[in-house]
Amino acid sequence: MKLIWVWLEGLLAALLAVGWVVLHQGAEERHKQLAELPFEVIKLRPLLPAMLVFIEKVRFVARFSGVFYRIQSSVQKGFGVHMSGERSLLYIAEMAGYIWLLLTLGFVLAAVNGGSATWLALGAMLAVVLPVALFRDLQKKVQEREQDILLELPELLNKIILLVGAGETVQRAIVRCVQRKQENAANHPLYKELFQMLNELENGYSFQQSLETFSKRCGVQEVSVFTTTVLLNFRRGGGEFGLALRDLSRTLWDKRKAVSRMRGEQASSKMVFPMVMIFVIVMILVGTPAFMMMNM
Repeated sequence: MKLIWVWLEGLLAALLAVGWVVLHQGAEERHKQLAELPFEVIKLRPLLPAMLVFIEKVRFVARFSGVFYRIQSSVQKGFGVHMSGERSLLYIAEMAGYIWLLLTLGFVLAAVNGGSATWLALGAMLAVVLPVALFRDLQKKVQEREQDILLELPELLNKIILLVGAGETVQRAIVRCVQRKQENAANHPLYKELFQMLNELENGYSFQQSLETFSKRCGVQEVSVFTTTVLLNFRRGGGEFGLALRDLSRTLWDKRKAVSRMRGEQASSKMVFPMVMIFVIVMILVGTPAFMMMNM
Protein backbone atom coordinates (compact mmCIF):
# COMPACT_ATOMS: atom_id res chain seq x y z
CA MET A 1 0.00 0.00 0.00
CA LYS A 2 2.81 2.38 0.89
CA LEU A 3 4.54 1.65 -2.41
CA ILE A 4 1.32 2.50 -4.26
CA TRP A 5 1.21 5.90 -2.53
CA VAL A 6 4.83 6.54 -3.48
CA TRP A 7 4.13 5.78 -7.13
CA LEU A 8 0.91 7.81 -7.10
CA GLU A 9 2.59 10.87 -5.56
CA GLY A 10 5.50 10.57 -7.98
CA LEU A 11 3.07 10.30 -10.90
CA LEU A 12 1.15 13.42 -9.78
CA ALA A 13 4.42 15.34 -9.38
CA ALA A 14 5.47 14.29 -12.88
CA LEU A 15 2.06 15.29 -14.29
CA LEU A 16 2.34 18.75 -12.73
CA ALA A 17 5.88 19.19 -14.08
CA VAL A 18 4.92 17.99 -17.57
CA GLY A 19 1.78 20.13 -17.45
CA TRP A 20 3.86 23.24 -16.75
CA VAL A 21 6.18 22.38 -19.68
CA VAL A 22 3.19 21.94 -22.01
CA LEU A 23 1.66 25.24 -20.88
CA HIS A 24 4.99 27.02 -21.26
CA GLN A 25 5.41 25.66 -24.77
CA GLY A 26 1.89 26.81 -25.60
CA ALA A 27 2.54 30.37 -24.45
CA GLU A 28 2.23 32.87 -27.26
CA GLU A 29 4.23 36.03 -27.75
CA ARG A 30 1.53 38.12 -26.05
CA HIS A 31 1.81 35.98 -22.92
CA LYS A 32 5.58 36.42 -22.85
CA GLN A 33 5.30 40.17 -23.38
CA LEU A 34 2.71 40.43 -20.60
CA ALA A 35 4.99 38.43 -18.29
CA GLU A 36 7.72 41.07 -18.79
CA LEU A 37 5.42 43.97 -17.84
CA PRO A 38 7.12 46.11 -15.15
CA PHE A 39 5.52 45.33 -11.79
CA GLU A 40 7.77 45.49 -8.75
CA VAL A 41 5.86 42.98 -6.59
CA ILE A 42 6.25 40.10 -9.07
CA LYS A 43 8.96 37.54 -8.23
CA LEU A 44 8.28 34.38 -10.27
CA ARG A 45 8.88 35.77 -13.77
CA PRO A 46 9.94 32.42 -15.36
CA LEU A 47 6.66 30.74 -14.35
CA LEU A 48 4.34 33.53 -15.52
CA PRO A 49 3.87 32.69 -19.27
CA ALA A 50 2.68 29.17 -18.47
CA MET A 51 0.42 30.41 -15.67
CA LEU A 52 -1.08 33.10 -17.92
CA VAL A 53 -1.98 30.37 -20.42
CA PHE A 54 -3.47 28.30 -17.58
CA ILE A 55 -5.60 31.24 -16.37
CA GLU A 56 -6.80 31.79 -19.91
CA LYS A 57 -7.64 28.10 -20.41
CA VAL A 58 -9.70 27.82 -17.21
CA ARG A 59 -11.38 31.22 -17.92
CA PHE A 60 -10.50 32.47 -14.45
CA VAL A 61 -11.66 36.06 -15.02
CA ALA A 62 -15.10 34.98 -16.23
CA ARG A 63 -15.64 32.31 -13.57
CA PHE A 64 -14.16 34.20 -10.62
CA SER A 65 -14.89 37.79 -11.58
CA GLY A 66 -15.42 38.83 -7.94
CA VAL A 67 -11.91 37.74 -6.96
CA PHE A 68 -10.41 39.36 -10.05
CA TYR A 69 -12.09 42.72 -9.46
CA ARG A 70 -11.06 42.75 -5.79
CA ILE A 71 -7.45 42.22 -6.79
CA GLN A 72 -7.75 44.81 -9.57
CA SER A 73 -9.20 47.34 -7.12
CA SER A 74 -6.20 46.87 -4.80
CA VAL A 75 -3.76 47.10 -7.71
CA GLN A 76 -5.40 50.32 -8.91
CA LYS A 77 -5.19 51.91 -5.46
CA GLY A 78 -1.61 50.81 -4.88
CA PHE A 79 -0.03 51.12 -8.33
CA GLY A 80 -2.31 53.32 -10.42
CA VAL A 81 -5.05 52.83 -13.00
CA HIS A 82 -2.64 52.46 -15.94
CA MET A 83 -2.61 48.81 -17.11
CA SER A 84 -4.25 47.71 -13.86
CA GLY A 85 -6.06 44.83 -15.62
CA GLU A 86 -2.83 43.41 -17.01
CA ARG A 87 -1.04 43.82 -13.68
CA SER A 88 -3.92 42.08 -11.91
CA LEU A 89 -3.57 39.14 -14.31
CA LEU A 90 0.16 39.02 -13.53
CA TYR A 91 -0.57 38.98 -9.80
CA ILE A 92 -3.09 36.15 -10.20
CA ALA A 93 -0.61 34.28 -12.42
CA GLU A 94 2.03 34.56 -9.71
CA MET A 95 -0.43 33.18 -7.14
CA ALA A 96 -1.17 30.27 -9.49
CA GLY A 97 2.58 29.77 -9.96
CA TYR A 98 3.13 29.48 -6.22
CA ILE A 99 0.27 26.99 -5.91
CA TRP A 100 1.63 24.91 -8.81
CA LEU A 101 5.19 24.97 -7.47
CA LEU A 102 4.25 24.13 -3.87
CA LEU A 103 1.97 21.25 -4.90
CA THR A 104 4.72 19.84 -7.13
CA LEU A 105 7.29 20.09 -4.32
CA GLY A 106 4.83 18.55 -1.87
CA PHE A 107 4.27 15.52 -4.11
CA VAL A 108 8.01 15.14 -4.80
CA LEU A 109 9.02 15.33 -1.12
CA ALA A 110 6.20 12.98 -0.12
CA ALA A 111 7.33 10.42 -2.72
CA VAL A 112 11.02 10.76 -1.77
CA ASN A 113 10.18 10.22 1.91
CA GLY A 114 8.36 6.96 1.26
CA GLY A 115 4.84 8.23 0.72
CA SER A 116 4.88 10.50 3.76
CA ALA A 117 1.51 12.25 4.19
CA THR A 118 3.19 14.99 6.27
CA TRP A 119 5.08 16.48 3.32
CA LEU A 120 2.00 16.25 1.12
CA ALA A 121 -0.16 17.99 3.74
CA LEU A 122 2.52 20.67 4.24
CA GLY A 123 2.73 21.38 0.52
CA ALA A 124 -1.06 21.55 0.21
CA MET A 125 -1.35 23.82 3.25
CA LEU A 126 1.30 26.21 1.92
CA ALA A 127 -0.39 26.18 -1.50
CA VAL A 128 -3.55 27.50 0.20
CA VAL A 129 -1.98 29.84 2.76
CA LEU A 130 0.63 31.56 0.57
CA PRO A 131 -1.77 33.05 -2.05
CA VAL A 132 -3.97 34.37 0.77
CA ALA A 133 -0.87 35.89 2.41
CA LEU A 134 0.13 37.48 -0.90
CA PHE A 135 -3.30 39.10 -1.27
CA ARG A 136 -3.19 40.39 2.31
CA ASP A 137 0.29 41.76 1.70
CA LEU A 138 -1.04 43.60 -1.37
CA GLN A 139 -3.85 45.09 0.71
CA LYS A 140 -1.36 46.09 3.42
CA LYS A 141 0.81 47.90 0.88
CA VAL A 142 -2.26 49.74 -0.44
CA GLN A 143 -3.23 50.76 3.09
CA GLU A 144 0.30 51.98 3.85
CA ARG A 145 0.32 54.00 0.63
CA GLU A 146 -2.99 55.65 1.54
CA GLN A 147 -1.68 56.45 5.02
CA ASP A 148 1.54 57.93 3.61
CA ILE A 149 -0.50 60.21 1.34
CA LEU A 150 -2.78 61.24 4.20
CA LEU A 151 0.19 62.01 6.47
CA GLU A 152 1.83 64.30 3.90
CA LEU A 153 -1.27 66.00 2.45
CA PRO A 154 -1.90 68.43 5.39
CA GLU A 155 1.67 69.76 5.19
CA LEU A 156 1.33 70.29 1.44
CA LEU A 157 -1.97 72.09 1.95
CA ASN A 158 -0.48 74.40 4.60
CA LYS A 159 2.31 75.43 2.22
CA ILE A 160 -0.24 76.09 -0.54
CA ILE A 161 -2.29 78.25 1.86
CA LEU A 162 0.79 80.32 2.76
CA LEU A 163 1.80 80.82 -0.88
CA VAL A 164 -1.74 81.71 -1.96
CA GLY A 165 -1.96 84.16 0.93
CA ALA A 166 1.29 85.73 -0.28
CA GLY A 167 -0.26 86.39 -3.70
CA GLU A 168 0.57 83.28 -5.72
CA THR A 169 -2.04 81.57 -7.88
CA VAL A 170 -3.06 78.13 -6.65
CA GLN A 171 -1.57 76.45 -9.73
CA ARG A 172 1.76 78.19 -9.25
CA ALA A 173 1.68 77.46 -5.51
CA ILE A 174 1.25 73.72 -6.16
CA VAL A 175 4.09 73.79 -8.72
CA ARG A 176 6.43 75.50 -6.24
CA CYS A 177 5.59 73.06 -3.44
CA VAL A 178 6.16 70.03 -5.68
CA GLN A 179 9.43 71.32 -7.14
CA ARG A 180 10.87 71.81 -3.67
CA LYS A 181 10.19 68.14 -2.95
CA GLN A 182 11.80 66.86 -6.13
CA GLU A 183 14.13 64.51 -4.23
CA ASN A 184 11.10 62.74 -2.68
CA ALA A 185 9.30 62.16 -5.98
CA ALA A 186 10.48 58.55 -6.36
CA ASN A 187 10.04 57.62 -2.68
CA HIS A 188 6.74 59.21 -1.67
CA PRO A 189 3.47 58.25 -3.40
CA LEU A 190 1.91 61.73 -3.08
CA TYR A 191 4.81 63.58 -4.70
CA LYS A 192 5.20 60.86 -7.31
CA GLU A 193 1.62 61.51 -8.46
CA LEU A 194 2.07 65.28 -8.19
CA PHE A 195 5.14 65.18 -10.44
CA GLN A 196 3.15 63.20 -12.97
CA MET A 197 0.49 65.93 -12.74
CA LEU A 198 3.14 68.56 -13.49
CA ASN A 199 4.28 66.56 -16.53
CA GLU A 200 0.70 66.53 -17.76
CA LEU A 201 0.48 70.31 -17.33
CA GLU A 202 3.67 70.75 -19.34
CA ASN A 203 2.25 68.48 -22.06
CA GLY A 204 -0.80 70.67 -22.58
CA TYR A 205 -3.36 69.33 -20.12
CA SER A 206 -5.55 71.91 -18.43
CA PHE A 207 -5.21 72.47 -14.69
CA GLN A 208 -8.66 70.96 -14.11
CA GLN A 209 -7.89 67.81 -16.13
CA SER A 210 -4.55 67.34 -14.38
CA LEU A 211 -6.10 67.65 -10.91
CA GLU A 212 -8.89 65.22 -11.76
CA THR A 213 -6.51 62.56 -13.10
CA PHE A 214 -4.23 63.16 -10.09
CA SER A 215 -7.18 62.47 -7.77
CA LYS A 216 -8.09 59.26 -9.64
CA ARG A 217 -4.51 57.98 -9.53
CA CYS A 218 -4.24 58.55 -5.77
CA GLY A 219 -7.55 56.80 -5.06
CA VAL A 220 -7.80 58.41 -1.60
CA GLN A 221 -10.98 60.11 -0.45
CA GLU A 222 -9.15 62.99 1.22
CA VAL A 223 -7.29 63.78 -2.01
CA SER A 224 -10.62 63.84 -3.85
CA VAL A 225 -11.96 66.33 -1.28
CA PHE A 226 -8.82 68.44 -1.69
CA THR A 227 -9.04 68.54 -5.50
CA THR A 228 -12.79 69.23 -5.41
CA THR A 229 -12.28 72.12 -2.98
CA VAL A 230 -9.52 73.59 -5.14
CA LEU A 231 -11.52 73.27 -8.37
CA LEU A 232 -14.65 74.81 -6.84
CA ASN A 233 -12.89 77.81 -5.31
CA PHE A 234 -9.66 78.60 -7.16
CA ARG A 235 -11.40 80.71 -9.82
CA ARG A 236 -13.02 82.87 -7.16
CA GLY A 237 -9.84 83.56 -5.22
CA GLY A 238 -9.92 86.05 -2.37
CA GLY A 239 -10.97 85.28 1.18
CA GLU A 240 -13.46 82.53 0.33
CA PHE A 241 -10.78 80.38 -1.26
CA GLY A 242 -8.39 80.78 1.67
CA LEU A 243 -11.19 80.06 4.16
CA ALA A 244 -12.18 76.86 2.32
CA LEU A 245 -8.57 75.65 2.31
CA ARG A 246 -8.15 76.39 6.04
CA ASP A 247 -11.31 74.46 6.89
CA LEU A 248 -10.02 71.52 4.86
CA SER A 249 -6.60 71.82 6.49
CA ARG A 250 -8.10 71.46 9.98
CA THR A 251 -9.97 68.32 8.91
CA LEU A 252 -6.86 66.79 7.32
CA TRP A 253 -4.73 67.50 10.40
CA ASP A 254 -7.29 65.69 12.56
CA LYS A 255 -7.13 62.69 10.23
CA ARG A 256 -3.34 62.82 10.23
CA LYS A 257 -3.37 62.66 14.04
CA ALA A 258 -5.67 59.63 13.89
CA VAL A 259 -3.37 57.84 11.41
CA SER A 260 -0.27 58.67 13.50
CA ARG A 261 -1.99 57.38 16.63
CA MET A 262 -2.99 54.15 14.86
CA ARG A 263 0.55 53.59 13.57
CA GLY A 264 1.91 54.19 17.05
CA GLU A 265 -0.47 51.59 18.49
CA GLN A 266 0.53 49.11 15.80
CA ALA A 267 4.23 49.69 16.51
CA SER A 268 3.72 49.25 20.26
CA SER A 269 1.74 46.03 19.74
CA LYS A 270 4.58 44.64 17.61
CA MET A 271 6.99 45.27 20.49
CA VAL A 272 4.99 43.18 22.99
CA PHE A 273 6.30 39.78 21.89
CA PRO A 274 10.03 40.78 21.81
CA MET A 275 9.65 42.41 25.24
CA VAL A 276 8.03 39.26 26.68
CA MET A 277 10.83 37.13 25.22
CA ILE A 278 13.48 39.43 26.69
CA PHE A 279 11.70 39.32 30.07
CA VAL A 280 11.64 35.50 30.02
CA ILE A 281 15.35 35.32 29.08
CA VAL A 282 16.29 37.76 31.87
CA MET A 283 14.23 35.79 34.38
CA ILE A 284 16.01 32.58 33.32
CA LEU A 285 19.45 34.22 33.59
CA VAL A 286 18.68 35.70 37.00
CA GLY A 287 16.70 32.79 38.42
CA THR A 288 18.94 29.88 37.33
CA PRO A 289 21.87 30.74 39.71
CA ALA A 290 19.41 31.23 42.58
CA PHE A 291 17.81 27.79 42.03
CA MET A 292 21.25 26.19 41.73
CA MET A 293 22.30 27.71 45.05
CA MET A 294 19.09 26.50 46.70
CA ASN A 295 19.69 22.93 45.49
CA MET A 296 23.23 23.01 46.88
